Amino acid sequence: MNEDVDEQPQVRTVRGESYRDAVFTGEHWAHWQFEQCDFTDADLRGLHTNQVIFQDCDFTKADLGESRHRASAFRSCTFDYAVLGNSHFEGCSLLGSTFTGRRMRPWTVRDCDLTLVSLSRCELRKADLSSLRLREANLVEADLREADLRQTDLTGARLTATRLDDADLRGARLDATALRQAVLTGARIDIDMAVSFAAAHGLRVG
Repeated sequence: MNEDVDEQPQVRTVRGESYRDAVFTGEHWAHWQFEQCDFTDADLRGLHTNQVIFQDCDFTKADLGESRHRASAFRSCTFDYAVLGNSHFEGCSLLGSTFTGRRMRPWTVRDCDLTLVSLSRCELRKADLSSLRLREANLVEADLREADLRQTDLTGARLTATRLDDADLRGARLDATALRQAVLTGARIDIDMAVSFAAAHGLRVG
């Protein structure tokens, strides 16, 4: 499936295929659509995708280390215990996908939509998640200590016992419920969030 990204303008669709244990190291894919495909334990290290759609695909224990993804979509995909260290996602959609495990750092995400994503209990300490869409995301018990969450939309996100110690939350959007649930010791916030935090904890300002 190695493709030249400049010569494949027509999308080709693959449905229900198994790529378990397959090796696609360093390949370049463009204008493909994979639906309900199984990439369990696949070697995808260094894979480059451009405008590729993955719908309901399983990447359990797949190695995506050092992979690069631009304008691609991973919708309702499963990344249980996948290796994502040094991977890079730019302008991608990860809508409704599920991540578990601690082999994600460093993980670079730029201008991506992570709406409804589950990152529960994931290790993302010091991660740069600024200006992302994490609306209604499941971040329960995730480790986001010292993370950069400036201007990130966390509206409706579940933050029960989420570690946000020393995180930068300036300009972020959070619900009052989330402000009560998360661990925010030492977090950097702006004035508007300080007022919301006070109100969420029953305090009166002024």
